[in-house]
Amino acid sequence: MNPATQELKPVYQEMAEEVKLYGYVEVSPFVTRVKIALNLKGINYEFIQEDLDNKSPDLLKYNPVYKKVPVLLHNGNPISESLVIIEYIDEVWKGVPIMPNDAYEKAQARFWSTFIADKCHPALFKAIGSHGEEQAVAEAHELLQFLENELNVKGTKFFGGDNINLVDICAGYIAHWVVAAEEALGIEVVTKDKFPKIAEWCGNYINCQVVKDCLPPRERVVAYYKGRFGKA
Repeated sequence: MNPATQELKPVYQEMAEEVKLYGYVEVSPFVTRVKIALNLKGINYEFIQEDLDNKSPDLLKYNPVYKKVPVLLHNGNPISESLVIIEYIDEVWKGVPIMPNDAYEKAQARFWSTFIADKCHPALFKAIGSHGEEQAVAEAHELLQFLENELNVKGTKFFGGDNINLVDICAGYIAHWVVAAEEALGIEVVTKDKFPKIAEWCGNYINCQVVKDCLPPRERVVAYYKGRFGKA
């Protein structure tokens, strides 16, 4: 091999794998999802902090539809929406899998992650915003019971089995953000007595090193909820 070509090869590889993540580092569970997926794969990336009150021209260009974070930029190609980004990461980079290989199990992972994102998260946010109002909490509990049942049926450490997968990453909002909100506001939404399997899963998830490395500091999340919902 020509020595000159040999010297240029690492530079070319680095340029070919340009990865940038546009996000809001403070408390966003959606940006954190993507950071965990990148961490799982061992991908080096540049994090670009966005001011959500003064969004950058790049963010508006790369996500003109929703105009929000996260946005992953890979070799100049933008991908938006956290769950879409995570599947993209799993398809592009090999190594630790985030999605199951089996077609049925993959469909199930998509089903449960969508259920959590579209149903559980809004209900939990409503319960938090209402300061634990009885009806709002009851609505959240009705949805969480499906997750409790799924963990019981699986009988595994994580929704993904012995290792975390897309469903676990999506459900991370419960393990870190909801628990912090409970502390901030002095309320109980996800109780250990009612949801023992979810409570056990929460402990397993936040103590997983690849997750722990990416979580925003708990005190910051607590402060966020105190600031946003601290006054009834």
